[in-house]
Amino acid sequence: MKTRLVPPLSPRAAAALNTCFLADMSANILEAARSMPIDGHIAYATMGSEAFFRENSPQGMKLLPPRELGLGQSLRHAAADLLAAGYAAVCLVNSDSPNLPTKILVETTRILLRDPERVVLGPCDDGGYYLIGMARLHARLFEDIAWSTDQVLTQTLDRAAEIGVEVALMPEWYDVDDAASLARLEAELSGRAPFAGLRPFAAPRSRARLCPGGASARGDAPAL
Repeated sequence: MKTRLVPPLSPRAAAALNTCFLADMSANILEAARSMPIDGHIAYATMGSEAFFRENSPQGMKLLPPRELGLGQSLRHAAADLLAAGYAAVCLVNSDSPNLPTKILVETTRILLRDPERVVLGPCDDGGYYLIGMARLHARLFEDIAWSTDQVLTQTLDRAAEIGVEVALMPEWYDVDDAASLARLEAELSGRAPFAGLRPFAAPRSRARLCPGGASARGDAPAL
């Protein structure tokens, strides 16, 4: 649960919303899989929480259990485990950008399959990233990073430069981790705020939670 969402939400409401985010991100990945060869996995970080994720993830999503605590270690192990399983590439996506445009997931996959020597990063407007993709394991990209700060993207780009890896940057997006970004998401899902550029994913579970009056968000169908 994102603690900076409490307030404006209660702890119970924030936990329920995060469950909606998980469902929408999973649905978004499965939508992208309709046009690209993608298998969806949920990498979870808390031992003993498998039952929760199995219950709250849609059919077609697989679970990837944790090996080590800590964000950087978890990301590195998830990438290593999926590549070791024989996948041509891996794309790690956050769980708190429920309306991320599906087209970004599709294009990231296309880049990784076309040019496996490149790394793909999706910048967040808060200095982090919502996505990192690679076809080779580059453990250095997860080392010496001040996680959960506005330096994450810059430091990751620095690590890529250190090891001589070319980076493809996707369009900037945002994650929902404070009152301001929550208000932005609610405005976009309710249709009160227009979107510019890429069409957002409809995020139906999050929309139902945040807009119970049934307002229709702009961009109900992802553009692929």
